[in-house]
Amino acid sequence: MTTSPTPGPLPLHGVRVLEIGAFMAAPFATMQLADLGADVIKVENPAGGDPVRQTGPFLSGHSSPFLRLNRNKRSVALDLKTPEGHRILQQLLDDADVLVENLRPGALAGLGFGPEPVRARNPALIYVSASGWGQDGPLADQPGLDIMAQARAGLMSITGHPGGPPTKVGVPMCDLVCGLYAALGAVAALRSRESTGQGQHVDVSLLEAGVSFAVWEAGTYFATGETGRAHGSAHQNSAPYQAVRSKDGWVTVGATTTKTWPAFCHALGLAHLLDDERYRNSYDRYQHRDSLIPAIEDATAQRSTTDIVDALTTAGVPCAPIATTDEVFTNDHLRQRDFFWDAEHPELGAVRQIGSPVRLSATPPRRDQAGPTLGAHTREVLTEAGLDADEVRRLAERGVIATGD
Repeated sequence: MTTSPTPGPLPLHGVRVLEIGAFMAAPFATMQLADLGADVIKVENPAGGDPVRQTGPFLSGHSSPFLRLNRNKRSVALDLKTPEGHRILQQLLDDADVLVENLRPGALAGLGFGPEPVRARNPALIYVSASGWGQDGPLADQPGLDIMAQARAGLMSITGHPGGPPTKVGVPMCDLVCGLYAALGAVAALRSRESTGQGQHVDVSLLEAGVSFAVWEAGTYFATGETGRAHGSAHQNSAPYQAVRSKDGWVTVGATTTKTWPAFCHALGLAHLLDDERYRNSYDRYQHRDSLIPAIEDATAQRSTTDIVDALTTAGVPCAPIATTDEVFTNDHLRQRDFFWDAEHPELGAVRQIGSPVRLSATPPRRDQAGPTLGAHTREVLTEAGLDADEVRRLAERGVIATGD
């Protein structure tokens, strides 16, 4: 198993985080916090837990996605709709630094755990809410999944090929980035608490996370009123910056600067394009892309992807082949950078993980355990909260908790 030594306490060592979440945004947020050293306690319903546990593919009955999305966390299975479950969660919240939840707005409040009453008891708590549309506004009460957020955020109108059907980004982008914003908001609120002693409510949404990506589209719309549109793999206002055909597939190129455009042309035998007035600068090339790209592909279609990448790399022009996911997960560059690692699981042994992109030289993200079995840490956490063994046993017998035994 690959391990990374940790010279000192991790950045979030000593920070206790409760997660009441499902699927993606909250669990992805708390995965970041756990990687950075926070003690993340994942509170799940004893009847099945996080729905991702039922999402395949499965490894000996365990959800493969769950094992990766919920690494480095502890699982407590607790029925929040029972008086005892309500009391125990309140105890856990009283001692927590951060709560991250992604239930529908008002759902936790309906159980008595809205931001106001929870923070009234624990003013230092940072209460992070991730939702589809935000905690208020006309859409707040509507269910919101990633694809709906991508639709309303305009991402599906600018993804795909011109004239093609609406296309979502291949990964659940709004979910994932909402999770990153939730983690960033939590860390920022923790930093603020150091000077004020007070926590706060952090409100992040899939919709606003998606809209925050529209940097180029906003620059165009607020300057010209022009609506963004799909460009396939091409850039919104520079060229050539896209995938072009090769003899055996496709290759991405980016020759948009005064240095890389001439180098690109010379490397591919396209020096004649340098004298064409239509292609003087990147924006001119963008405006005349309908003639430029076919001219480029007349040359690239005669050469293999490997040949093109070698030629452009030698010339100092940004380029790359288009990798499939199996090629990504076996990529030699990532392997040599020790990006993938194996997390231990009590039943499965080593479970391969995607590494954290955050590389801290003194306190690297931790690499401990794969996603826990349901209720694996219930006894441990409740004992820490002051419950004795007999009470834990009685609660388990009544189905208020599940212990994973």
